[in-house]
Amino acid sequence: MKLEILSIVAFWTSACAFAPNAAPAKTTALNGEKVPCFGATPLLGKEPIFIGENYWDKLTSEYGSAETGKYIRAAELKHGRAAMLGTVGYAFHKLGFTLNNISPHSFLSVTQGVQFEDLAAVNPVEAFAKIPAEGITQMFAAIAMVEIYELTHRQGKLVEDSRIAPGLEAGGLTGDIGWNPLGIEVTDRRRLSELQNGRAAMFCISAWIANDMYPGAYPLPLPW
Repeated sequence: MKLEILSIVAFWTSACAFAPNAAPAKTTALNGEKVPCFGATPLLGKEPIFIGENYWDKLTSEYGSAETGKYIRAAELKHGRAAMLGTVGYAFHKLGFTLNNISPHSFLSVTQGVQFEDLAAVNPVEAFAKIPAEGITQMFAAIAMVEIYELTHRQGKLVEDSRIAPGLEAGGLTGDIGWNPLGIEVTDRRRLSELQNGRAAMFCISAWIANDMYPGAYPLPLPW
């Protein structure tokens, strides 16, 4: 049941991305402003094809504001990025590119007696269940550091002269933490590619986990 709910949520959040980065002035009142969609797939040619209006205004005007749309789009971006990382890790495990083959150490946890080859012998879901609580805590701490950084920084700089953390302000969370060491130009095409790959990854990781937890849950055979 949990996986069914997860799949429904992934489908819903993948339906549409929200306001672009170049958003208008902040709006907190329910003023009926329509927020253009971003992230529709171009089916034919370069321009996306829409049926109906090219706006997502249910949550941004009827139930919230333009900042609501920015927040939900940021959530979609984060879920998509996490799903892309998860999909790559899942595929590596299934294809045999596991730490027992590349790490000079044989133990994940000496105190708990967990070896890398023990994790490689089972599917990724079962392998995750074997990770000691200390390992889960380290993962949580790493994720928390990224989240705290976004909450407290704006354009890569720590905000110290504000009573409210930038990420807690209306429209403060955008999914952009200002980390671009290669200086890659962020174009709408690249943003679109990230959204689409993230959406595909959310469907993919949901299907793979469901297949491993409930064999035969998905009718299409996987390559392993």
